[in-house]
Amino acid sequence: MTPQTMIKPDVAAAPYTDATAGRGYVYPTVRALAMATAHPSEECWAIAERNQTSQVVISSERPRARSCSPLSLTAGAKDAPRDGIDATASASARFDALQRRLPAVEAAARTGRARTLVVAPSRTIDTRHEPPSKTQAYEERLLCTLLELRDPALRITYVTSSPIAPAIIDYYLSLLPRKVRRHARSRLTLIALGERTTRPLSQKLLERPGALARIRGSIPDPAASCLVPYNTTALEVEVAVELGIPMYGADPCHAPLGTKSGCRELFARAGVPHSVGREGITSVATAIEAIQQLRREKPALTQLVMKLNEGVSGQGNALVDLTRLPEPGAADEMQRIALAVENLAPEACGVSATAFLAKLGREGGIVEEWITGRELRSPSVQLQITPNGEVELLSTHDQILGGPHGQSYLGCRFPATPSYAPAISGLAHRVAARLADAGVIGRFAIDFVVFRDEQNRWQPFAIELNLRKGGTTHPYETLAHLTGGRYDAESAAFIAPTGQHKHYVATDHMEAPQLRALGRDGVLALTRRGDLGFDRMQRTGAVFHMLSSLDALGRTGFTAIADSAEEADALYERVHATLLDPSQASAVQTTEAAATALYSGLGSRYADERPSRALASWPWDTHARGPAFSP
Repeated sequence: MTPQTMIKPDVAAAPYTDATAGRGYVYPTVRALAMATAHPSEECWAIAERNQTSQVVISSERPRARSCSPLSLTAGAKDAPRDGIDATASASARFDALQRRLPAVEAAARTGRARTLVVAPSRTIDTRHEPPSKTQAYEERLLCTLLELRDPALRITYVTSSPIAPAIIDYYLSLLPRKVRRHARSRLTLIALGERTTRPLSQKLLERPGALARIRGSIPDPAASCLVPYNTTALEVEVAVELGIPMYGADPCHAPLGTKSGCRELFARAGVPHSVGREGITSVATAIEAIQQLRREKPALTQLVMKLNEGVSGQGNALVDLTRLPEPGAADEMQRIALAVENLAPEACGVSATAFLAKLGREGGIVEEWITGRELRSPSVQLQITPNGEVELLSTHDQILGGPHGQSYLGCRFPATPSYAPAISGLAHRVAARLADAGVIGRFAIDFVVFRDEQNRWQPFAIELNLRKGGTTHPYETLAHLTGGRYDAESAAFIAPTGQHKHYVATDHMEAPQLRALGRDGVLALTRRGDLGFDRMQRTGAVFHMLSSLDALGRTGFTAIADSAEEADALYERVHATLLDPSQASAVQTTEAAATALYSGLGSRYADERPSRALASWPWDTHARGPAFSP
């Protein structure tokens, strides 16, 4: 919760073209990822079963999903008296009382006072189709928060399902300035629940009173602490109540705004351009009726996209082909539309049209025009609303999409192309202002589609609102904490304290069979060679995440940070090529053997260390050829 750019609502008043950017670099098309090993995440079909999740029964006193009227656009509970917390009150009332502490927590962060963050990155979504090692890797994706430990007044308690490998913790702490590393480690508490399953982390935690007690014991001052979740449901609300600390994130009562139906209504209220379509689809019959109405309004429609209300990363989408339909109003139009719906093409791999439509009946969804155009791109805007109701623009990104129809999120480039980034930022602010009026707090992102019109101007359309953290959260937080810079919305540039602009390309989907041979230890060893590490002086280089899935799945993620868009693209390609080079695995094995011999010669203190642990424990200096070690 650090101060960020406050963007003016009227930024999007004029169209933007490449001429306004004043830069010669041509940004790559971002609907396809030039990486042969990438494929859509198996997080695909991660459809949050909100109704079921809000009623998960773990004890007889489990709170249910809160009810509120998010679209009433009233101030609500944030104007309630700031009284104490009554332990005998209902869970909902206790949560509201805890949330009223958030302004004080934010004030402590801004002034550098002692405080504690409890990071519980529970993905409370349907992850039944993914392996447990992938669940663990996603829980470790927010380890970028450890970079905040450079603040000596901050303590972090990080909760995961399984223990995090010490080498991974050492890697993140090695990115901190040398003088604060040891002190930073003393302010970090790691809590592992010892359950290697795909169940939501919050649900596991609520079943373990001992773990909750250990977390409470790691918080010196609950009045200056908060829970940092990945997404927010009734489970995360209960975790906050059990810990006696507020939650920095959207109240689950605002969840309808983040559904595909809810955000279309919100875009309309905010006056933000969005594609023609219909929300509130609850069955195949209502979908067919909606398509018939849309064809009457816009006969030239040739393709629609159907979206499940709770779809994640584009994997709740399916294309409906209208090219073989008769003219609107034809006698057999309804039957032909029904046939087109039955033959829709889901984005998620291995999901049939029948399974998709069954989900539609359970979850609800929308149907809208599939936007096409010249130089079609998919940028996004990340914002947050502070506990005091202020809208802060954090970043813009160009999303890298893949999958059968280019709808699956694979990675991102930062910042978004300057010729349209200010325009989409202004539109996003309109939506954020409505959310702030409704009482929403925390981080969220708005996805857009842009294309060039006949006058060569970029035309933006809002397509989704995600009331949670996402795939752009950890790359941006990594950059911000490593460089100390900030994003300027009006110039669409990230500027370090030195005045140098910064760019990056990031992915969660670096996946290939040969990465299993390299493994976590191999990748960490490569980061210490210099060419794949992060240079703290130049504030450039690669930073890895999701390292724990390398050995089991041959998958990792990384952020390639550089001083220009060209250099970031080149670094990304270099890291990608190096990781896939078969010679790297044997080279790493030689390096680890040498490390073992070296540590064996240092005496009994290090003789029993495994090579990976020994390597990870060295206080490596980015500019040195070897470890800066003094026995």
